[in-house]
Amino acid sequence: MKPQTRQPDLGSDPIGPLMLRLALPSVVAQTINMLYNMVDRIYIGSIEGVGALALTGVGLTFPVITLISAFSSLFGAGGAPLASIKLGEGNREGAERILGVSAFMLLCSSVLLCTVFFLTMTPLLTAFGASGNTLPYATDYLSVYLLGTAFVQLVLGLNPFITAQGNAREAMISVVIGAALNIALDPLFIFVLGLGVRGAALATVISQGCSCIWVVSFLAGRRSKIRLRPRQVRFCLPVVRSTMALGVSPFTMVFTESAIQVVLNRGMMTYGGDLYVGTMTIITSVVQLFTTPLMGYTNGVQPLMSFNYGAGKLDRVRKTFKYLLLSALAVTFTYCSLIELFPRVFIRLFAHDEALIELTVRGLRIYAAGLCIFGIQNAAQSMFVGLGQAGISLFIAVLRKVILLIPLALLLPHAFGVTGVYLAEPIADVLSVATAATLTLLNFNKILDRRAKALARAN
Repeated sequence: MKPQTRQPDLGSDPIGPLMLRLALPSVVAQTINMLYNMVDRIYIGSIEGVGALALTGVGLTFPVITLISAFSSLFGAGGAPLASIKLGEGNREGAERILGVSAFMLLCSSVLLCTVFFLTMTPLLTAFGASGNTLPYATDYLSVYLLGTAFVQLVLGLNPFITAQGNAREAMISVVIGAALNIALDPLFIFVLGLGVRGAALATVISQGCSCIWVVSFLAGRRSKIRLRPRQVRFCLPVVRSTMALGVSPFTMVFTESAIQVVLNRGMMTYGGDLYVGTMTIITSVVQLFTTPLMGYTNGVQPLMSFNYGAGKLDRVRKTFKYLLLSALAVTFTYCSLIELFPRVFIRLFAHDEALIELTVRGLRIYAAGLCIFGIQNAAQSMFVGLGQAGISLFIAVLRKVILLIPLALLLPHAFGVTGVYLAEPIADVLSVATAATLTLLNFNKILDRRAKALARAN
């Protein structure tokens, strides 16, 4: 009989190996999840004769797709750290209640989002920068993609609850299943069946549906430390409040990404045209190619901080955050160097039109310049969310994207044209990283000291 693999002990296993064990599956999962839309873009950009316009059109749907992901973060990324803290406290029933209520809210939000976007699709896409040339491709893709809204919400929203238990491998498998299907179905639907961009969207919907079945089956099964029980899938105002209070930070980070995409696309359309909108689609794809694995890493390590914070093992929290900060900074510096040195290598993954490639090279180098230090903010953001500090993490998210990036993207083009749109990102990155570092220095030890005093009073 094959022996069972020992589950990691978040409270006692060595920190370094434990971080790798938790983070590696999460990195793989996030990277493969990224491939859903990434593979679509690669294949769509290869459609003969219309690849550049089709890629631009699909890129215009990203704000809607991003907004759907934002709501999964509101209830999933908000609920999972709370469930992990409850597990650290030994309160399994409380963790299961959070899981059930989060699942209920994910289902409700998926129905609402699907309805609203179907009714407002054409005016929204036009407002996002679609022209008469690109609107048909955008509506073709989005009209199919929206049919799988519930699948996307449940996969992205419930998967963090698997990771929160220390089951990063199982969380990875759920994503691998869908991504492998998407990679296989894309060329079949797009080229063999001749469905074009609709085929790409259909492949994504089917793939997400299969991932959804895996996630729900695991959480409802005996292998899960916290079970998804039908009686807990309901509305509970106190749980919704606490979940949304913590989830509002990752929600804002993703939600404002949608707003940023709109602002950037409109700036490109105003100061450049369809081809420049295409450059932004490629640039955001390349940056996502590098930043998504980092998000997987920080998300994978986050339950380790949450569990030990709940268990009162504060030295382990300090050590985990130190390792996370140093490694995240090293990763983003390396990412930035590769992009600056070899931009064409990455751009050619998404474009074959030489004119589009040449326009994108300069823009990518400017846009990605601030990535070299961005690991500091990634680590700080993950730490504040993991320790239940909703207010600070929300401020950091709002500062970079709402207070800095959007106004800069609106103002700088008046002086620098298209270059001003590209410049907004690195300037916002540097200023927000400096702020995140300052807030970490001022608050990290205070948060742990308050926890230590609370535990001492309880005992």
